[in-house]
Amino acid sequence: MVIQRGRAVPLWGWSVPHDHILVRFNGQTKNTIADRQGAWRITLDPQPAGGPFDLSIQDKDSLIFHDVWVGEVWICSGQSNMEFGLNAVREAETEIQNADYPPIRQIKIQHDIGALPKDDILPAKWEVCSPYTAGNFTAVGYFFAREIAKRLNVPVGLVNSTWGGTMSETWTSRGALEKSPEFKEVIAEQPGPDLQHTIEVRRTRMEKQIRLLQQNITDTLAEENWKNPDYNSQAWPKIRVAVGWEAQPLGLEDLDGIVWYRKELTLDSAAAQNTVTISLGTIDDNDITYVNGIRVGATNNWDQKRVYYVPPGVFRTGKNLIAVRVEDTGGGGGFYGDSSIIQLKTSTGAVAIGDPWQFRVAKILNNGIGIDPNNYPCLLFNAMIHPLIPYAIRGVLWYQGEANADRAHQYRIAFPLLINDWRQQWGQGNFPFYFVQLASFNAANGNSEQGSSWAELREAQAYALSLPATGMAVTTDIGESKDIHPKNKKDVGLRLAAIALSQCYGQTMEYSGPVYESHQSQGNQIILDFHHKGKGLAVKDKYGYLRGFEIAGSDRHFFYAKAWIRDNQVIVYADQVSRPVSVRYNWADDAGDGNLYNLDGFPAPPFRTDQWPGLTDNKKFEIVK
Repeated sequence: MVIQRGRAVPLWGWSVPHDHILVRFNGQTKNTIADRQGAWRITLDPQPAGGPFDLSIQDKDSLIFHDVWVGEVWICSGQSNMEFGLNAVREAETEIQNADYPPIRQIKIQHDIGALPKDDILPAKWEVCSPYTAGNFTAVGYFFAREIAKRLNVPVGLVNSTWGGTMSETWTSRGALEKSPEFKEVIAEQPGPDLQHTIEVRRTRMEKQIRLLQQNITDTLAEENWKNPDYNSQAWPKIRVAVGWEAQPLGLEDLDGIVWYRKELTLDSAAAQNTVTISLGTIDDNDITYVNGIRVGATNNWDQKRVYYVPPGVFRTGKNLIAVRVEDTGGGGGFYGDSSIIQLKTSTGAVAIGDPWQFRVAKILNNGIGIDPNNYPCLLFNAMIHPLIPYAIRGVLWYQGEANADRAHQYRIAFPLLINDWRQQWGQGNFPFYFVQLASFNAANGNSEQGSSWAELREAQAYALSLPATGMAVTTDIGESKDIHPKNKKDVGLRLAAIALSQCYGQTMEYSGPVYESHQSQGNQIILDFHHKGKGLAVKDKYGYLRGFEIAGSDRHFFYAKAWIRDNQVIVYADQVSRPVSVRYNWADDAGDGNLYNLDGFPAPPFRTDQWPGLTDNKKFEIVK
C-alpha cells in the first residue's frame, strides 16, 4: 500500500474488546487499547517519502504488511469516466505494456451501497502497477500518478472509489444534505434501517436464484479462466443475445453485476487465416471480449455498437471460442438490440453467432439488488466513502457530472456541498479537490438557441472554483461527439497533474487555459479579457481563425461570430448583431469547435457573459421510489 507522507497517519481496526494493540512502522512504536466493541485507532507520526517498509500490528496475534511505501495518496472518485480503465484507452496495449511503475499502487473499492454509514469496505486489495495489473487502474488516475511520480520522485497511491452513471447526491452524507436548505426536505423522505432490510432481502433472493440457475456448475475455477477455450463450460445455462437478461425468464430482473457469455463456433481455414470482424450489437454497460482467450476489444458505453477487428491467427481452423465479460453497473444488463447484426464477417462471408449462448454470473456488484445508487441520496457515501475516513490523503480527483446534467443549475449547490462535506468528514483541512469539467458529447443537440444542459453543468462546475484549493481540468477539446466515454484519458490525467504540480506541490507552471474575466462593448464589437493567459493567447488553427464564439443582442438570438486575437484580448462580432450584449463560447453539449488556448497548451473553458434563464433553472432533485 501507500500511506501519506508529511502528515499524521491514522491506522484503525478491530480486535478483541479491551485487547492491547501494538503497532510498529519504520522506527515508530505505538500502542493503544481496543474499546468495549473491539475498535481501536492509533496515529503514526508524519514521515518523509520512502520505502519499502513493514507495518506490524499485534494483539494476541500478529499481522504484518510488507512492501508499504510512504508517498502521495489521492482519492479518485466519481462516475464512469473516472472508473474508465486503462485497458480501454487509445493505444491501450502499448500503454499497459509500458506500465511498469512499482511505486504506483491502486486499491479498487468494490461497488457497494448502504442505507446507513458502514465501517468497512467489501474485500479489496492494493495492487502494484505493472503490465499485469495496470489495465484495471483508473486511466485518469494512472496518467496523473505517473506524472506526479516522475516529477516528484515519490510513490503514489490511488484509492479508486467510483461507480458509473451516479449523481453527486449519492456521494454526499446525510448530515450535509440535512443541513442544506436546498436538500433538507427531500432527505427527510429517505428511509433508514427499513431500506437496509429491503437491500438484504433482495440480495438473499438473488443469490438463491443464481444458485438455482447454476446448480449444475461444479467447478470452482476463478473467472479469469472462463475466457479460455480449454475451460469446460458445458454445465453453464443458456441465454439469448440481443435481449437483456432482465427481459428473459431467468429470474434476474434485478441483477446488477458481472456476467460471462460464451459461444463456440467452427471456421474453415480460409476464414480463419484472414482478418475477422466481430459484430456484437450493443451491450449494457461495459464489455471485454476475448477470442480463444485473447482480448480483442473492450467498450465502456452502454449504447455503442461493439465491432472488433480480429487479426489473422487469433481465430483457428475448426473450433473457436468467443467469450464476453459483461459488467452491468445499474439498470438493464447484457446484449440488447438488433439480433441480425450479431455475427462474424469473414473473407468467405458472414457467420451467424446468434442464440443460444452460455452464461454464468460471476458477481453481484452491490448490496442493493434492484436498488440503484441513484434511487436515494447518501448510498455511495455510506458504503464507499465513509469506510475510507480518516485514511490520510493528499487530496481528491473527481470526474462526475453527466448524471447531474438534467439538474445542472442545482449542481451549483450540490457540488460545493459535496466538497465541503468530504473536507469536514476527513478533518484534514481544505485538502486539494481537483475535478474534470465535462468533455464534449452530443447528449441532446443542445446549444445556445435551444439551451444546453451540458453547458449549464460545465458552468456549475466552474462555480466550485470559488472554494479554496480547487482546480478544474478542461476537456471540451478532447471529447467525442458520439461517445460519452472519450478514449483520450492521458491528457485528462496530465491536466489534473499540472494543477496539482502548480497548486499543491509548488512548481512554477501554468495549469489552466484562458478563463473569461471581463468584457466591454465597442460599437458592434465585444472585447473580451482573460486571466490565465500564460505566455499569451493562442488559436489552434492552421489558418488562424477562432471558432466557437457566438454573439447576441437584447433579443437573445445568437449568431455565429467572427473572432480574433488582438493585444492579448479577443474581439468578437457578427454582421447580424449591430448592438451586441452577450457573448458565449463553446456553449453546447458538443463543445468541440472552440479553439482558444494559451501558448502553454491549455484550452479555454466554455463561458457566457449573460445570466439569461437556462434549461435547468427549476429542475430539482427527487427521490426515485
